[in-house]
Amino acid sequence: MRGTISKSCGRRAPPDGDRVPKRRIVHKVPQSAGQMFGLVADVEAYPRFLPGCKDLKVLSSREADGKRLIVADMVVGYKMMTETFRSEVTIDEADKSIKVHYVRGPFRHLDNDWRFRDLPEGGSEIAFFIDFELKQRRLGLLVGGLFEHVFMRLIDAFESRARSVFPVV
Repeated sequence: MRGTISKSCGRRAPPDGDRVPKRRIVHKVPQSAGQMFGLVADVEAYPRFLPGCKDLKVLSSREADGKRLIVADMVVGYKMMTETFRSEVTIDEADKSIKVHYVRGPFRHLDNDWRFRDLPEGGSEIAFFIDFELKQRRLGLLVGGLFEHVFMRLIDAFESRARSVFPVV
């Protein structure tokens, strides 16, 4: 089931005039909120199914205030380009939410937020928000032009993974 992209998030122009991709999608899937939360929280599995994710190394993982806090390096690549970036991931099982905050790498900033909730009619709704800006203007222009395609491939990869791990009968 294809999600809808909120046009209200659109794009905003920072002071230097570069365009910054910023999107929110709300997506319904037949899997439960708990299943989808677990799938997204399993960051170490990303290289097996996320397009462009070449490697992911968890550098630290600890529990604090009922939340799991992870620091991880992800290597992403496309054709001859590869980049490594570090993120802090906060996994809150009670709230069924995952927040990712950029630490270092090719971005000026990167934040994303996942929220999962069960639907009364079955299945669940996933709300995903991403906001990022690359450091290199040239790379930013390239990625900005491909952003919608890359964004939908990311969502499709998680949905495909969900179908294979949690098939609906």
